[in-house]
Amino acid sequence: MKNFIKITFFLILIIVFGSCQETNTQRRVQYMGDTDMYVAVPYDTYTTNPVFANGISAQKPVEGTIARGNVVYEYPNSEEGYTLAKDSLMSPIKTTDKNLEKGKELYNIFCAICHGDKGDGQGILMINETFLGVPNYKDREITDGSIYHVIMYGRNMMGSHASQLNDNERWQVVQYVDKLRSDLLK
Repeated sequence: MKNFIKITFFLILIIVFGSCQETNTQRRVQYMGDTDMYVAVPYDTYTTNPVFANGISAQKPVEGTIARGNVVYEYPNSEEGYTLAKDSLMSPIKTTDKNLEKGKELYNIFCAICHGDKGDGQGILMINETFLGVPNYKDREITDGSIYHVIMYGRNMMGSHASQLNDNERWQVVQYVDKLRSDLLK
């Protein structure tokens, strides 16, 4: 029995140490040949790349294209742009319960902290006197276009919220602000 244990132990040692040796690490068969699948041709950024016509690897977007998720907004960030948007910009989406509900949800996240839950300018930051002079919607002559323009660029102390809301969400907030204003005017 002692010999059996010694032989077993010796065999285990041979197997362990024998399996740790590097015998042949070269790939024997390369199925695709010497194609770019196995032997890639690296190109450094901003260096000549023969794949592109002008040789530069980092390409600018095609002229006239718009990044995914972005919308062209043609009104400038100026007083004239604000007035033009106020007079001519109209909502492209229909007023529905679903849009108003989503607008309310977004308004409560991004707007109510300053403008208040009712749009009366009595948000928590106004009450705590962090920001003063937040307008009451009933005291302002606002339209869909002016609200959208202010969301896009900001106005006075309010910063732009264009990066937080996509185009459709902005219009949903506009619809909800219109509803709040009409409720305040009653």
